[in-house]
Amino acid sequence: MNLDITLAEPRGFCAGVDRAIEIVEKALAKFGAPIYVRHEIVHNTHVVNDLKQRGAIFIEDLADVPPGATLVFSAHGVSKAVQAEAAQRGFQVFDATCPLVTKVHVEVAKLAKEGFEFIMIGHKGHPEVEGTMGQLTEGIHLVEDVADVARVQPRQTERLAVVTQTTLSVDDAAEITAAVTARFPAIRAPKQQDICYATQNRQDAVKVLSPQVDVVVVVGSPTSSNSNRLRELAAIHGGRRVRAEPRVVRGQAARGPHRRGLCPRTAGARRGAASARVGCCGCAQNGRH
Repeated sequence: MNLDITLAEPRGFCAGVDRAIEIVEKALAKFGAPIYVRHEIVHNTHVVNDLKQRGAIFIEDLADVPPGATLVFSAHGVSKAVQAEAAQRGFQVFDATCPLVTKVHVEVAKLAKEGFEFIMIGHKGHPEVEGTMGQLTEGIHLVEDVADVARVQPRQTERLAVVTQTTLSVDDAAEITAAVTARFPAIRAPKQQDICYATQNRQDAVKVLSPQVDVVVVVGSPTSSNSNRLRELAAIHGGRRVRAEPRVVRGQAARGPHRRGLCPRTAGARRGAASARVGCCGCAQNGRH
C-alpha cells in the first residue's frame, strides 16, 4: 500500500520553546543536577522526559524545592506571587518565560498603573493564563467563550483592556474578541495581536493542508494547547484527524486512508527546530511502515 505523506510548513519548535529548553540545558551544564523547573518547561512529553533523565526535576509547588536550589520558570510564565515566593525562599532563578508572554505581562502591568481593568481570553487552569492573571491581585476577568462575555462584570468600563492567551485558536480568539468589543465598544485592544506568530503560522498551515488529505496527524503532547488547537482546526477544515506522540504514530495513523497530512507542532528530540524536524521525519517513516 502506497502512502502519500505531506509535511506541513512551517513545523518544529518555535523560538520561545527553543529558548526555554536551552535555558534548562545551560543550567544543567553549569550547575549540574538537580535543576528544578516549575511546571513542564514546555508541553512536550519527549523534551520533558529527556530533561528528567539529565537531572531536571519538574515541580508545581515551590515547597518541593530545597533552599538555595536552582529554579527555572517554564515558558508559560508565572504569577507575581510565585516570583515573590521564589525570591523569599532564596532560590537562584532563571526565567524561561516566552518573550511573547512577557510582552503580555508588561502590557498588563503598564495599563493597570493607568487604572485599567482587563478581560482575558484564555483557558481556565492553563499555566500561561494563571501566570498572566497573577500579574494582578484584582481587576482581571477570564472569559473562555462567547457565553462568558455576557456574564463578566468588571467594576468599571471606562478603562477596560483585552488580552489573550498566546496559544489560542486565532479564529476562536477573533470570535470572542468580537463579542467583547460588541459588549464593551470602548475596550482597548493590544497594540499588536497577543497570539504568537508561530501559533498563527501553524494554524494557517493546517487550514491549507487539511482539505488536501484524508487524515491530518498532529504530532504533539495531549497537554499542549497548540497541538490541541491544531487538531480542532483539522477537524473543522478537513474531517478526520489524529493527535499523537511521535512514537505512537505507527499505531494510530498507519491505518485507514492512503493519503496523510502530517502537521507536527512540537515533536522530536530535545534540541531546537532541527531536532523537532528529525522527530517529524521519524513519524512520517512510521506512517509509511
